[in-house]
Amino acid sequence: MTKVRFAVIGIEHRHIFGQVDPLLAAGAELVCYHAEGFLLDWFRETYPHVNAVGDKRRILEDKSIQLIVSAGIPSQRAALGIEAMRHGKDFMSDKPGVTSLDQLEAVRAVQAETKRIYSVCFSEHFETRATVKAGELIASGAIGRVIHTAGLGPHRLNKATRPAWFFKRDQYGGILADIASHQCEQFLFLTGAADADVVTAAVANRANRDTPEVQDFGEMMLRTKDASGYICVHWFTPDGLPTWGDGRLFIVGTEGSLELRKYVDIGGAPGIDHLFLVDGKGVRRIDCSAVELTYGRDLIHDILTREETAMPQARCFKAMELALTAQTMAERGSK
Repeated sequence: MTKVRFAVIGIEHRHIFGQVDPLLAAGAELVCYHAEGFLLDWFRETYPHVNAVGDKRRILEDKSIQLIVSAGIPSQRAALGIEAMRHGKDFMSDKPGVTSLDQLEAVRAVQAETKRIYSVCFSEHFETRATVKAGELIASGAIGRVIHTAGLGPHRLNKATRPAWFFKRDQYGGILADIASHQCEQFLFLTGAADADVVTAAVANRANRDTPEVQDFGEMMLRTKDASGYICVHWFTPDGLPTWGDGRLFIVGTEGSLELRKYVDIGGAPGIDHLFLVDGKGVRRIDCSAVELTYGRDLIHDILTREETAMPQARCFKAMELALTAQTMAERGSK
């Protein structure tokens, strides 16, 4: 396989390490980076042999670089992705991949025009073995046809360590556009749906009135003709939890159900990626430790072959569209 060369522009979120490392593990080469911000020293220490570039145009105009990876300020990601695609490069963003429906429309148009890849690294799927395994079980018919999902995405606020853009609605995009985009993508993935309707959505600032633009709670419901999905995201992970959030996913099928405790089992079982299967035979805990995470390798394959094995482009765009539609609906309803 020919080596893919990539560069980073923007490191405003620690998700950048989860974007870069799978590519490196799959054999891609990190050529250089252009960035500033509070994570710069951490990034430099993690990849000490990679050179910084003062002008991002040097990266965009380097024809040997095939992929741009970004975890920049969320509201700036769409414009960068458009620049990358217009320069003949594929693009991989942290979530949210865009922060408005207008941005999404522009990105879709340029992607259709250039035929480049615009991928979002939905880490709650692509970096979580339990989610990948759940998809495999569903595909094998283990719980029949999926008819309902409930995705819970609690996060710890860590208010004192957040950058300034985190507290500005026009820069972070809103809690549903941001965090709930994970759950929107998983709903489409797990149900096999190409589209869905947003039935209801709400956002609120429940306990952070000193930062009025922060939405610390959000919920929404999706529906297709065959399935429905409830999503709840918030910034209220207690300090006593030994990780940033107790992410959970419940999946109801016509012949069984799955429960995922992705990052912690508060019942005391060690480790992460706790997956439980309930069917006609009983209750089983599924070991996910050997499940392979293939997003980085698959994206490299797609860059070289122009296939869509990492994630269908349509699903990437639809997940963002659903989250943004819910965000718009919620904000209109809250006024």
